[in-house]
Amino acid sequence: MFRRLTVISTALITGLSLTVLPVVPADAHSTRWRVIATGLDSPRGLGFAPNGTLYVAEAGIGGAGPCIPHPLGQICYGATGAVTQVRRGHQKRVLTGLPSFALQGTDEVFGPSDVGLNGSGKLYVTLGLGDDPGLRSQLPANGQLAATLIRAKVPKPTFKVVADIGAYELAANPDRGLPDTNPQGLLLTKSGQVVADAGGNALLGVRSHGRISTLAVFPPRLVPNPAGGPDIPMQAVPTTVTRGPDGALYVGQLTGFPFPVGGANVYRIGHNGQPKVAIGGFTNIIDIAFGPDKALYVLEIAHNGLLSGDPTGALIRVDKHGKRTVIASEGLTMPTGLAIRNGKAYVSNCGVCADIGQVIAIPLH
Repeated sequence: MFRRLTVISTALITGLSLTVLPVVPADAHSTRWRVIATGLDSPRGLGFAPNGTLYVAEAGIGGAGPCIPHPLGQICYGATGAVTQVRRGHQKRVLTGLPSFALQGTDEVFGPSDVGLNGSGKLYVTLGLGDDPGLRSQLPANGQLAATLIRAKVPKPTFKVVADIGAYELAANPDRGLPDTNPQGLLLTKSGQVVADAGGNALLGVRSHGRISTLAVFPPRLVPNPAGGPDIPMQAVPTTVTRGPDGALYVGQLTGFPFPVGGANVYRIGHNGQPKVAIGGFTNIIDIAFGPDKALYVLEIAHNGLLSGDPTGALIRVDKHGKRTVIASEGLTMPTGLAIRNGKAYVSNCGVCADIGQVIAIPLH
């Protein structure tokens, strides 16, 4: 049980309800914060186009079904996922009708997870699932797009599948566990795309013609059992990937149950594909990014741990000497996405909230 509780289903475990999560306007906490976008359905990953236009993945609100079994009940499909464009103070949904899955009995959803833009204006989106990809056959054609990487040419509202992450999980199963996939973090590179599969505990590379390879696998590790007794295995749950100043790939982990405080690491992936802990001691990492000053910014979805019942997140700066500074915490309600641009951190706030999610800009200096 609780093999890979990724970002959506964790809110269920904490007992948080989206109907009671307080989303306090940014200016109630700091006059330096600014709301960039509002009225979003579970905003997740953020990506900037070269011209400064911001794109936001919205996981959606699920739908009436069909429904498929999930380790915590069942998830029901709806074409409510989207990508929102934020440009010159205006926001609009430029991609709609993307697959979204609501975990019944909760307000938790799986859907569009992260976005990335390349220099030619092509928009890439990871579509989450958080389940056995073999179950997609029970869904309509649009629902079967879950657990894939898609590409669109903005402003055209159409898209195509670049790579089927779910099919790769069934065929290769990099971590040799139960079939489970939830494509989350996305990084665009000159040679292709890199995807952090939070369900598959793997970092995947996508090359031309949708060819997928395993770049790294994140094995479970033993942690203290909160109920007492012997230590228990904890899944890694990699949620985010970025390129470091040294050219290496860096991956942040949410961790699986029991989500220990201080138990999340940022890993550096070496040339041999072996992940090594670069910086440890974080709690439930949901996103990471390097700033122009080579500092690492770490976004925690729950600063006090996902079992604390406290939805407060945190944005933490780690300078090149290893010094840590909490840039923001109060007012961040289960934040889920991070991007750095022009001296500001852009954060998806209340990333598990329907209709009231935000993107906020936080000055870094």
